[in-house]
Amino acid sequence: MSDGAFLILFLAFTGLMSLIPFVLRKFQIPTVISLLIVGMLIGPTGVGVDLVGIISKALSFLGPPGQEVQTAVQTTESFNVIINSLGSLGLMLLMALAGMEADFDLIKSVRKPVILLSIFTFLIPAIAGYWVYWYFKPTDLAGKLLYASLFASHSVGIVFPVMRDLKLSKTRFGAAVLISTVITDIASIVLLAVSVQLHRQSLHISHSVVNSTLSIFDHVSSSFFGNSFVPVFLLVVLLYLVVSMAAVYFSGKFLLKYFHPGEDVLITFVLLVILTTVIVGELLGINLVVGAFIAGLGLSQVVKQRDMLLFKRVESIGYGFLIPFLFVSIGMKTDFAAFKDSGSWLIVVLTVIGLVASKMISGFTAMRLCGFNNPQGVAAGLMTVPQLSATLAAAAIGKDMGLLGENFFNAIIILSIVTTLPIPTLVRAVLACNKRSFEETDYRVPGVVKEDSLL
Repeated sequence: MSDGAFLILFLAFTGLMSLIPFVLRKFQIPTVISLLIVGMLIGPTGVGVDLVGIISKALSFLGPPGQEVQTAVQTTESFNVIINSLGSLGLMLLMALAGMEADFDLIKSVRKPVILLSIFTFLIPAIAGYWVYWYFKPTDLAGKLLYASLFASHSVGIVFPVMRDLKLSKTRFGAAVLISTVITDIASIVLLAVSVQLHRQSLHISHSVVNSTLSIFDHVSSSFFGNSFVPVFLLVVLLYLVVSMAAVYFSGKFLLKYFHPGEDVLITFVLLVILTTVIVGELLGINLVVGAFIAGLGLSQVVKQRDMLLFKRVESIGYGFLIPFLFVSIGMKTDFAAFKDSGSWLIVVLTVIGLVASKMISGFTAMRLCGFNNPQGVAAGLMTVPQLSATLAAAAIGKDMGLLGENFFNAIIILSIVTTLPIPTLVRAVLACNKRSFEETDYRVPGVVKEDSLL
């Protein structure tokens, strides 16, 4: 891909990412939804017009003569890889910022809601997913555990922007939902790893089947751990969380000791610390969402005590540049063709109803048991419903290994579409109708960052 083609494609992208959300703001459409719409409109699937492909064909004259078609294809593939990579970096910074905004005093005040919400929103959806898969394949234990992990996972990438946009991230309600979401994601990752390991052991699958991942567990023979895989993996996850928090904290103190506030190189080193934490987690089979959040938590106390300017600058890079690519890339991957070729609609219906019902019931019940009111319980249940990147990635792993059939995989795609698009709007509606209910238990900490609208 030539520099000229890249610049023109990037100009078209950034122009749409700026103009469409600006126009849709006048119709009270949240920025997150606006960016998802941008991705759907310009993506190659569903209702998309494949903007990248069209522009690539128009710019094919920039390549070698007689190779216009090949040049257009290579330009399209290369640019899509760049957009997906920027989206991954956006997700990483989004979760790091979520961790950096966390206040430990506030977290301590919501220990009971976090515990109950984590347990309820993991167990009840996991049981629902297990049952849905059992209904169609009662003898496939690995498949049932995989579907349980898909149901139990949350989409932190949707939850946090919605809470931040609605100014809930520094409330007891927001802290409880956010922290429990991350804990539940960790538990779902463990369950996913267990299901994959069981499948490999039952069929004696070679590690080469999943060699596209960084996880060392996917590059080790299934017979190496035997029956001890689960306790070993749990121990690895626990050690990673503890060691990463400590390492990031002391790294942050070291950097702020030897660099003056405002130095540009300090931003580079902070991003290096976050990236290193994420990569180590990926090597251990831990999703980047968890690694980035842990890195943010480790930096939280240091940044708030020593250099608030650093936080604002990282936030500017995230929300001003990288994070919008996350939502656009998600929109581009949305495949509405799944509605036409979904296989068994009974699988789709049970999957959607089972997940939405289990998430709503678990979230509402946990919040009510902790003393939160009905609107807060409904909002908490809604925020646990969206299924996005982590769920789709886990489903793709299951499909590649033959653990998840085409019908179930299409059901997960449809699930991600119907649970992601309406949720921010529904949460906004709940808050708009019950403002006083959320203000009564609003627990604000002295402002760290001015909570402007998302992006």
